[in-house]
Amino acid sequence: MNKPIWFKPYQLKEIQPLCEINMVANLGIELTELGDDFLVGTMPVDHRTTQPVGLLHGGASVALAESLGSIAASLCLDLEHWICVGQEISASHLRPVRKGSVTGIAKPLYIGRSSHVWEISVVDERQRKVCVARLTVAVVASGHGGKKLKVID
Repeated sequence: MNKPIWFKPYQLKEIQPLCEINMVANLGIELTELGDDFLVGTMPVDHRTTQPVGLLHGGASVALAESLGSIAASLCLDLEHWICVGQEISASHLRPVRKGSVTGIAKPLYIGRSSHVWEISVVDERQRKVCVARLTVAVVASGHGGKKLKVID
């Protein structure tokens, strides 16, 4: 078993508010699992997340990846003092999806004091890779990045 990477021992229900009243909610993304060193979430493949020809939009896959990676990176920090902001994301789209849902799994590649790098794999309902993304976030003082993140205590 891996040593937990989170700033404190979060429960999944505590972090659900991070998915409310923002793009995460608008895309139907739901957090489903929080492990010692990973975060999992799902997103429907429907009218909100498809392109005009009916395939999962690459931007929706990237939005899922960045959402999971950013939330996971935030959970590694003392949110009273620090926040994460996206610096760079790259994604490779590997296979089309027309219906159902996709699941993203965010795992850290590097957790430093001023930046984190996360790898997010997105799979379809048959566990086939749909997209692989790499997200770099900057760690900044909470007074410099906008709205402070809050989780239930």
